[in-house]
Amino acid sequence: MRLLPKSKDLGWVPYMWLIYLCGMPATLVLSKASPLQWALNLAGILVFLALYFRAHWVEGRSLMWIIAAMTLLGVAFVPINPGGVSYFIYAGSFAGRAGAPRVGVRILAALVVVIAIETRVFHLTPYFWFPAVLFTLMIGAVGIHFAERHRDNQKLTRAQEEVERMAKVAERERIARDLHDVLGHTLSLIILKSQLAARLSEKDPQRAAREIQDVERISRDALAQVRSTIQGYHSRSLAAEAEQAKNALHAVGVQVECDIGTTGLPAAQEGVLALALREAVTNVIRHASATTCRLSLQQTNGSWRLQIKDDGCGTPAPEGMGLTGMRQRVEALGGNLQREVAGGTTLTIILPAVTQ
Repeated sequence: MRLLPKSKDLGWVPYMWLIYLCGMPATLVLSKASPLQWALNLAGILVFLALYFRAHWVEGRSLMWIIAAMTLLGVAFVPINPGGVSYFIYAGSFAGRAGAPRVGVRILAALVVVIAIETRVFHLTPYFWFPAVLFTLMIGAVGIHFAERHRDNQKLTRAQEEVERMAKVAERERIARDLHDVLGHTLSLIILKSQLAARLSEKDPQRAAREIQDVERISRDALAQVRSTIQGYHSRSLAAEAEQAKNALHAVGVQVECDIGTTGLPAAQEGVLALALREAVTNVIRHASATTCRLSLQQTNGSWRLQIKDDGCGTPAPEGMGLTGMRQRVEALGGNLQREVAGGTTLTIILPAVTQ
């Protein structure tokens, strides 16, 4: 059974504090106490030790009861052994852990009152009450100070742990969003090209072979993008993403009008727009049943405006994970995302222009 809880802050210090108990037997030796007095004092010390070690396991109201019990030991033993003043000092040393600093101050004030009453009732000399009050207040004040520091350190530790937990959650959410956007588009393109290669395998073997080569290239590109996603960065430019979007749309028979070139955007903004374009084109391929699609990027009135417009079915639908993730990325950079459904679907992403 452990006497003290596991704590780096405690160490051997609680055992060192027990040196103040030496005053009890020393006084008995000097006064040539009787066997009965020795027995009573040893019993008191055993009760105190049980309270002392228990005090390191509890806080708040439970600790206040232990402080009260130590005070009663002092009241009971001081008349027969002046060394019993140690019990008041120990009670004061735990005042800081009983609650807020004001609670500790009240406990110390109560101890001083008890010592004063004891002095008055038993006509104790200044040799008793002066060191009793001095050491109780001094050690109690130090205890209050260090207890408050310990509480502040605990709050700081909990805050740091919460920040780390939130950072881990945010990183998991980022990876989930990015993997959805990266793989959703790429896997759709792989499926389409694989189906096309299967249909062309007998009619046009050479073209089917080219489609299979494209599948291999796209798969390798997807693997590289997954690795970069997990590492936390994306190196694909918006122009390169637009080129892949055109190829993907052409593969499913959608006519494309593209007005996206080299932008000179900051990396963070270009990465967000590239992922937004990928997700939007993936949705066009999967759900729109469109025949034409227009991709455009314009800089107007201090902002960049990316628009993806198709002539598909334009059926209103709740936002899925991809669109939600897209909106979160855009809003994180101070932009906004607008989705209009009328004679097709128009997705508009607006980001404020930022100087690199």
